[in-house]
Amino acid sequence: MASLWRAATGMSDNTTDYDGVEFWSNPERTGWLTKQGEYIKTWRRRWFVLKQGKLFWFKDSAVTRASRPRGVVPVATCLTVKGAEDILNKPNAFELSTRSDTMYFIADSEKEKEDWINSIGRSIVQHSRSVTDSEIVDYDSNSAKR
Repeated sequence: MASLWRAATGMSDNTTDYDGVEFWSNPERTGWLTKQGEYIKTWRRRWFVLKQGKLFWFKDSAVTRASRPRGVVPVATCLTVKGAEDILNKPNAFELSTRSDTMYFIADSEKEKEDWINSIGRSIVQHSRSVTDSEIVDYDSNSAKR
């Protein structure tokens, strides 16, 4: 869990390297969500920005080039995003899971929750690769060569 936390809070070797993502310009999705803290399990309202396979969060919605995210999650490391009302006993809750960690969020409405789940889910599919191009085997062409 500490590794996702370090990655999410930018406490890694390259704290200002966001892979060239200009999070302040034309994001895919933005909005307020309430996020559960990693170590101290308090709930804090944060401004979230989804862009180019990264989910950033900030203290306020005035995001500029000079803004520094409070955290960032590369969605390619995420396996699932789904509703979590039954787990948290809170309406409009959802979770984002990797192989080792789960982060919890609460949206302001059911529609916002569904919109975030759909946007993050689409981003997971676009940015995660179960196989690389070099691993794809075209069985038809291999059998034709035999």
